[in-house]
Amino acid sequence: MIKSIKFTSIPVRDQDKALAFYTGKLGFTVFTDQHFNGKQRWIELSIPGAKTGLTLFTPDGHEDRIGSFTGVSFECDDVQKTYEELSAKGVEFVMPPKTEQWGTAALFKDVDGNQFVLSSR
Repeated sequence: MIKSIKFTSIPVRDQDKALAFYTGKLGFTVFTDQHFNGKQRWIELSIPGAKTGLTLFTPDGHEDRIGSFTGVSFECDDVQKTYEELSAKGVEFVMPPKTEQWGTAALFKDVDGNQFVLSSR
């Protein structure tokens, strides 16, 4: 049976710039960074305290996905505090924190314009 999501892939234009963003601004750590083919490396990142990871990898033919809404939602304990911390590091937010009945959420972009939800329960 399926136990969890191992990783999700984030399509990127420049793996080095993306790697700097995800490690320097979001605080993720490198799990794997190795040669994949002549165009890309296989970069897998770990999120501290989480089982699910990310890959910074664009499969051939999926370049049109770069800069779109990813459908990925990152959970944190305090959206407002995390919003303030990430904003101070230069992370661009498309939508500031907004509280609804189900919780609080904000929307941010990475260096390629990929959009993510930041939320709490």
